[in-house]
Amino acid sequence: MSDEASILATLERLAAAFNAHDIDAIMRFFADDCSLDLPRGPDPHGRRYIGRDAVRRGLMTRFETTPDVHYGEIESFASGNTGMSKWLLTGTTPAGEKVRVRGCDFYTFRDGKVVRKDSYWKIVD
Repeated sequence: MSDEASILATLERLAAAFNAHDIDAIMRFFADDCSLDLPRGPDPHGRRYIGRDAVRRGLMTRFETTPDVHYGEIESFASGNTGMSKWLLTGTTPAGEKVRVRGCDFYTFRDGKVVRKDSYWKIVD
């Protein structure tokens, strides 16, 4: 299997793990020295988490702020060591607010593991 085909297969399994809300399964895709950039935060890159423990905490915020989060209408692409997934995130906040937003994630891979996940969302007014 080519690197790009392997990345596409990994992105499919990763999306399934996110939709299953299985943080242990999600983290199996990440390298020890991984990083995560979330869309919101104090810096132009959003909020950055570095290392497996920090990335796990950062990813858990999605399940805490939108407990029924679901990623649908997924389209994935790969080139070299980079994968990208576009999606429609839907869910409900703990306060009962419905969430529906388009976004994408850029992934950098090394040796079959995610070393960087950089997330972007549309701003919904």
